[in-house]
Amino acid sequence: MSDLSNYRKSYEKAALLETTIPEDPINLFHRWFHEVEDFGGQDEVNAMTVSTIGLDGFPKSRVVLLKKFNEEGFVFYTNYNSEKGKAILNNPNVCLSFFWASMERQVIIKGQAEKTAPNISDNYFASRPDGSKLGAIVSNQSEVIPDRTFLESKLSELEKEFKNKAISRPEFWGGFLVRPISVEFWQGRPNRLHDRIRYSLQDDYGWKIERLAP
Repeated sequence: MSDLSNYRKSYEKAALLETTIPEDPINLFHRWFHEVEDFGGQDEVNAMTVSTIGLDGFPKSRVVLLKKFNEEGFVFYTNYNSEKGKAILNNPNVCLSFFWASMERQVIIKGQAEKTAPNISDNYFASRPDGSKLGAIVSNQSEVIPDRTFLESKLSELEKEFKNKAISRPEFWGGFLVRPISVEFWQGRPNRLHDRIRYSLQDDYGWKIERLAP
């Protein structure tokens, strides 16, 4: 067994104080996202972990890419027939989390997911390179396949079929919008006395702001 008890780090890069935060978590997320982006040292700032409750009753987490965020929530795209897609359609309660080690920050978002409007999924699909479009069509995501050659052969067939043709979005592929009900911001601080600020959505659609013990 590997003993990791001596893996320690002092977090000292920033602070998160009630006196410097906005009333709305999306504005703070926007600020943090672009601060991390500008700071550098973080590959794929938009990488996030999506956690769902599967049809087998177990939670499952995986990393996907955030493609849009605004006052409505957070958007990512997937195959609706995948394990992830089926889990969300069965139970829309999900958790998104970002870990930005370069700035010693985490954001944890609890919310409810819903399919984006078809035109939004169409527009995003149209913006993807042709290879990514065909990859989405080829892959029966999460299904068991015999080997990699199976995928590559299917892709080769589709490349011939769609040569010099427009590639339309398949109905089984599209976006999910996660509407947040809780957004927690975590900033590493010295001596493990980290800053944790949680925004909770209220019945009047305002946000309650609370500090949590680390």
